[in-house]
Amino acid sequence: MPLASIPSPPEGVWYLGPIPLRAYALCIVLGVIVAVWMGERRWRARGGVPGTITDLAVWAVPFGLVGGRLYHVITDWQLYFGPDAPNRPIDALYIWHGGLGIWGAIALGAVGVWIACRRRGLSLSAVADVCAPGIAVAQGIGRLGNYFNQELFGGPTTLPWGLEIEPGRPGTVPGVATYHPAFLYELLWDFALAGVLIWIGSRFAIRHGRLFALYVAGYTLGRFWIEGLRVDPAHEILGLRLNQWTSIVIFIGALVYFYLTRTKDTPEIIVPEAGPGEDTPDQAHGADQADADEIEQVRLATADAESPPATEGDDTPEDGPSAAVGTVTAGSTSPADGADATASAQATDGGAAAEVPAKPVAVPVSGDGEAADPAHPADQADAGEVAARAAGPEAGGR
Repeated sequence: MPLASIPSPPEGVWYLGPIPLRAYALCIVLGVIVAVWMGERRWRARGGVPGTITDLAVWAVPFGLVGGRLYHVITDWQLYFGPDAPNRPIDALYIWHGGLGIWGAIALGAVGVWIACRRRGLSLSAVADVCAPGIAVAQGIGRLGNYFNQELFGGPTTLPWGLEIEPGRPGTVPGVATYHPAFLYELLWDFALAGVLIWIGSRFAIRHGRLFALYVAGYTLGRFWIEGLRVDPAHEILGLRLNQWTSIVIFIGALVYFYLTRTKDTPEIIVPEAGPGEDTPDQAHGADQADADEIEQVRLATADAESPPATEGDDTPEDGPSAAVGTVTAGSTSPADGADATASAQATDGGAAAEVPAKPVAVPVSGDGEAADPAHPADQADAGEVAARAAGPEAGGR
């Protein structure tokens, strides 16, 4: 009888009215949230646009869940199909009951990220390096779901951290109450691996997916020996469980990739390059989310583009809606009335004409042959003008 042990939870599902809340699913969701949060912080530190990792997760998470479930069902098909299967075939779709293969989740999740990176013009290798520590932490958090489901345990043990498992579960031994908490070993390994990856990334300039390769190599190294502790039914080849062989192959592949890319130094795309005449795209701030300042800048630019230039020798601004923004040359006797015209007038120095092509302007003429002033109608003449008209044309020659 062990001196101490870790008790298993009495249940792994709670009900909020008719809605079941399963611990396994909650742990998966929590792991995803933490991984995205870590990825966002690391992506911004590399100069990326905020919100990018969150958007990529929209592709990665569903692809990863489908891939993880497919791997589990394919490698443990006897649990769902066949005359002696303990589960119904329909149970293969019940992902909340547990059973996700990390190899399938990483592989198909990577496909989803690759699609998203292609659409955004980002380097997949840069995204992989940024997300590697967060993925390791997410895996560790997800292993807590195995604890609530009383699965992923090792052989019998009398150590004080032995895990209590209900009798009759697959892999249990009659008369044995405590087993190696394999889920806890992997959780601690994943957290330690994430810390090592963060430290390596901060000390060395490891790019082009090489940090992700170290994550893969580190995880498979730990998974190999932890998998050897498990006693639940699994396919074996030459005395090793299938997942152990998978760990060996992937471990070698990760080391080969790390070695072959040791001299690769081509630039990685963190922020997509803008096309000719385009601004750098902000994926977290679309065109339909322009703020007030941007709208005002566009309005002013449009108004300037629509304003016609002044012509040479104009004494009076053009009559019409655009007179308020007309350009006034030196010597003009009748500037347009209003604050907008005064603010936008650009007087030329020394009476020189504005450097714009001249164009004919129709000047209204009054009934007595004098030029009409549209901004100063005849019925609004001041006292000096009335006296001049009363004196007659002779007064003007004296």
